[in-house]
Amino acid sequence: MESYLLDWANLLLRWLHIVTAIAWIGASFYFVWLDNHLLKPEAPELKARGVDGELWAVHGGGFYNPQKYLVAPPNLPQHLHWFYWESYWTWMSGFALFTVLYLFNADTFLIDRRVHDWSAPAAIAGALGFLAAGWLVYDQICRRFGHRKDGSIGNDGLVLGLIAVFVAFAAWAACQLFAGRAAFLIVGAMIATIMSANVFFWIIPGQKQVIADMRAGRPVSPIHGQRGKQRSVHNTFLTAPVLVSMLSNHYGMLYGHAWNWVVLILLMLGGALTRTWFVKRHKGVNAWPLLVGVAAMLAALLWLVKPVAPAAAAAGAPAPTLAQVQAVVGQRCVMCHNAQLAQKGVRLDSGEAIQAHAAQIRQQVVVQRTMPQNNATGITEEERELIGRWVAAGAKP
Repeated sequence: MESYLLDWANLLLRWLHIVTAIAWIGASFYFVWLDNHLLKPEAPELKARGVDGELWAVHGGGFYNPQKYLVAPPNLPQHLHWFYWESYWTWMSGFALFTVLYLFNADTFLIDRRVHDWSAPAAIAGALGFLAAGWLVYDQICRRFGHRKDGSIGNDGLVLGLIAVFVAFAAWAACQLFAGRAAFLIVGAMIATIMSANVFFWIIPGQKQVIADMRAGRPVSPIHGQRGKQRSVHNTFLTAPVLVSMLSNHYGMLYGHAWNWVVLILLMLGGALTRTWFVKRHKGVNAWPLLVGVAAMLAALLWLVKPVAPAAAAAGAPAPTLAQVQAVVGQRCVMCHNAQLAQKGVRLDSGEAIQAHAAQIRQQVVVQRTMPQNNATGITEEERELIGRWVAAGAKP
């Protein structure tokens, strides 16, 4: 019953997380697109009101005319829409899902003793430490290097370069401490924490301070808008890396590779460059070489993680028998796939059941290499190869 309830918690939290993430990322992408497509107004009345850019759009059978003011209109409306709950709920639902799946099952999901042998409490503290340290280091980079001599926000290239180096180091460190799948997820969660903390600590408070100063008739410091823009731009470029790190932890061929930290860095870099291409394209800049570079990077990654044909198969070794496969499955898989504990509804405690699930076994054990989870039962490469040859030969008795 406990496993059943955890599955429901997993489903509902994942559902909430995906919906809120779509809302947050969608709003972020829309406003970046909007900023890059606004046109200078021609109507005198718009100029007189302080409108700096406008856009006409059609959607859902209606016409929309968003307008952007560099400064607030003379009569600031009482009702303003704030885009922040999408961010907060994405982080809260993601952290809840991380807690249910990983922190409550640290021995199974966080720890791979072949990578780093430590206790569950220490691994949990380490995972939470990554989230906190990620924000603290990132924020210090922005504070210490993100200002010009006159005090305004700047040095964007230097700041983004330092952030990239830090994220790459975090990816390497996570892969030295945690199980590969958990490492990929923790790096993604660290970046997501940075993004949501930007909204919580800087973007929204800065906007609220500006509005409070306007309504009180006080001078408005431009630093709030500059800092909010800086952090918002960072969030834009971090979006694709955080998504790919979250998704790639479902593919054992990636996180199970000996150089998994290199794989993760290349994936995140490809995502960041692709997002850069979109931003430049919205500004009318020809940046196709970026996509060519991403394609070349992905081709190199495909070559890096490609499966190696087993020597025995290349030598034409005879097809294994069901009895041989059943001996491997009985030692490596049956403890989680039996009559009493059939994870994901799959039983592998008989020859007939193994034959019925042959394609699934090959996909999970040989191709994606996601099972056994974190290779907790110590399946060998020879045993994976044996299962693969058996299925390729027709999964015969």
